[in-house]
Amino acid sequence: MAKLPAPPNPLGVPAAVVTLPAGHRLWRVYFTSGTHPTAWRDFRFFGPTTARFDHHDPPPKLQAKGILYGADEPATCLAEVFQVTRTIDRVANDPWLVGFELAASVKLLSLRGQWPTRAGASMAINSGPRPRARLWSQAIYDAYPDVEGLLYASSMNANRPAVALYDRARGAMSAAPVFHRALADPALLPRLNTAATRLGYRLV
Repeated sequence: MAKLPAPPNPLGVPAAVVTLPAGHRLWRVYFTSGTHPTAWRDFRFFGPTTARFDHHDPPPKLQAKGILYGADEPATCLAEVFQVTRTIDRVANDPWLVGFELAASVKLLSLRGQWPTRAGASMAINSGPRPRARLWSQAIYDAYPDVEGLLYASSMNANRPAVALYDRARGAMSAAPVFHRALADPALLPRLNTAATRLGYRLV
């Protein structure tokens, strides 16, 4: 099994940058109530939490570093957000699904290719211990000031593309979404049923 050591200091290899162009559509599931309520385009500036690529400095607190998680398709968002219980809960903490198009291009370091191995990690950065992955995200943020986030492989949805946008990408957020509905909206039931069936998740 591939190991995920702590990142070297300094990171000694160039960043493997992938650019998402302006107009690229991303999806996100977010919560409007609960522990960390937010709006659809807001980055989370409290951290680090238990999320995989939080690049905040410990201990957990409000700080200048912010992060926003998303993906290329709604099913990946659902798989990632509800992975602990494997239950898509349409009501608890008022979850919403939003689709938005980037207003400007963003430069992401890709963790889906050979960069992790070349940098001294492994593909386990996408699915291994989260505390160690957060150390890598902190090191990446410090080492590559032009990198605006991470492109990674969703271990919960067949390695489909997912993103973690750093606060540096805030200027690329669009002013309005192209899709925006509460998961409790009956119009989303067919889509949620399909995703739950494919993922093997429950839907409540």
